[in-house]
Amino acid sequence: MSEFLFELNMLDSLLLLSAVTVAIAILCRVEYISGGVVTLLYLAQLVVVGMMISAGGVFSSHLTPQLFGYELGWLLDGLGLYFTLITVGSALLATLYMAGEWGRRYREQGKSFRALQSLLALNVFTMQLLLASSDLLSLFISWELASWAAFALMALSGGKGLKAALHYMIYAFSGAMLVFAVVAWIATTAVTAAYQLDINGAGILQFSSVAELMQQGIFTIPEQLLMLTLLLIGFGIKMGLLPFHLWQAPAYALSIGPAGAFLGAISSRLGLFAIIVVLFKIFGSITDGSILQSSFGFEFASVTPKTLLAWIAVATIIFPTFVAMRQNDARHLLAWHGIGQGGYMLLGLVMMDSLGSAGGLLHVFNHATYQAALFLAVTSVIYRTGTADLNRLGGLVVRMPLSFMTLLIGIIGLAGLPPMNGFVSKWLVYRSLLDQGELLLFVGAVIGTLGTILSVYKLIHNMFLGSLRKEHEEVREVSWSMLTPMLILSALILLTGLFPGIPLQWVAQGLSAVGLPVAEFNLGGVMADGGSLDMVIVSMVLFSGFGVAALIFYFVGGKSKRVNPLDNYAGGHFLYASNRYHYSNNFYAGLMHLIKPWYKNTFQRLERVVVTLLELTAESLSRLYMRPHSNQLALIIVVLLLW
Repeated sequence: MSEFLFELNMLDSLLLLSAVTVAIAILCRVEYISGGVVTLLYLAQLVVVGMMISAGGVFSSHLTPQLFGYELGWLLDGLGLYFTLITVGSALLATLYMAGEWGRRYREQGKSFRALQSLLALNVFTMQLLLASSDLLSLFISWELASWAAFALMALSGGKGLKAALHYMIYAFSGAMLVFAVVAWIATTAVTAAYQLDINGAGILQFSSVAELMQQGIFTIPEQLLMLTLLLIGFGIKMGLLPFHLWQAPAYALSIGPAGAFLGAISSRLGLFAIIVVLFKIFGSITDGSILQSSFGFEFASVTPKTLLAWIAVATIIFPTFVAMRQNDARHLLAWHGIGQGGYMLLGLVMMDSLGSAGGLLHVFNHATYQAALFLAVTSVIYRTGTADLNRLGGLVVRMPLSFMTLLIGIIGLAGLPPMNGFVSKWLVYRSLLDQGELLLFVGAVIGTLGTILSVYKLIHNMFLGSLRKEHEEVREVSWSMLTPMLILSALILLTGLFPGIPLQWVAQGLSAVGLPVAEFNLGGVMADGGSLDMVIVSMVLFSGFGVAALIFYFVGGKSKRVNPLDNYAGGHFLYASNRYHYSNNFYAGLMHLIKPWYKNTFQRLERVVVTLLELTAESLSRLYMRPHSNQLALIIVVLLLW
């Protein structure tokens, strides 16, 4: 089978397998069979991706159709393969989770399991088309297809989920129009330039051709900065960068359980992928004097796009992280953290040195593993208790110990603490900031980490620790069909934390594909001047400390007393199950009182102002159109817009 796929062309084989997965998910009417078949097809895709990564190099598709005289093309290099690996892996584990008991209950509730499977498969296929795009036109088309596929998957939950999906689509459509404006601008200008530079006119929108146009000065520096700004806004909306982030948390949190895990793991990272393509494939890398280093020429400061992006990244780290702290729904808390973690990725990449770039790109993989694990663990709790409200949970560790372990490992990774993989990528970003003397950016990133630690403590404390509620006395652990992907993710988080050299080799291929420097690394970490990181040694010291603490606790410490999980202990007195008080209620109330005003008064008011202006504009145009001679007025408006 593998030899046949290799001869067929590995990229075409991958896309064909992905298309077949969509077809099987749509056409198979026996839903309990389709779950297993689709899972196997994702596994086959993962095998093909693994073969491509092992082989190295660039894989081109035989498909090169033309649209409006421009050639479309698809190829996968190290960067695209890295993101494809995460995409297919996330889909595989999400599908495995819902293929058994979870899927049976979903069908018993009268919901369409086939629609869920089909839309998830469609998301994977459109994402692969996007990640393999080799020109601006195929990138834009794939971008739109992926946006509509994500919208359909979000909207499938209905109710508030549908409203959140519509909110997302408004943002996505606005961003897509900015991207399309730049594509049209380049296409119209590049037609004449192609003859001057002896470039194939049909392939003028290829990333390499557009990069040559930029280097040859066909576009002035102000024009390039304007293009860069429009593209970064358009793709930054998908990534959830401030101030275009308000759509993301509700859209992912209200999606159907496993679908939310998949979207939270990889969907918004497509924005980061597109930003990397724009910054380093089109506008140049650090090796040729990137436009990121160009000063805007202000008299009072040397402001560069790199500086602005770095501060946007830090703001994206801090504000959503502290908003996450005030969430009482576990899904919303995790979704807000997903926004903040994207800030670390962008911050590391715009540093453009070997450590920062490695940390930023490695964080994409690390975040996908622990975000998916956390979403699936929360979905399991909802499956058993019927709620994700942190004020209505507690003490579940005695009823769902393996789900607790998954959540514990996930939050350690999210908080960036050893020995989990999140520590490695954050350490690389911190080290890059200190090496470049960016102390304020470093402090901002650390503040974000402190906020993360506080909020994830609230998450695990209110769900699993303390006294068990009476209504959850009969709760039990979820089935192995749901536990298996959670435990696989937990093992990945720990394994790639102990041996970060495994994913760092994939990161190195991705960085090389866009011309960014690659850090020296080994199985245990990275080697750098002024101090290296070896996670094997760090983990040995950490586990030794835990061992000593355990010996002291069990053999030297005082006698412990077992307490019924329905009871509690606070203020020197036992609080028995008959007491209706529960300490998890309104957690961090004082801090939330401080955070709520600026969140409500800043971002939500700004969004309302924008919406109001758009509504007024739409109403004015509507009235103008409905007046007499509307045909002539409409023609004038269209001509002006085209001009």
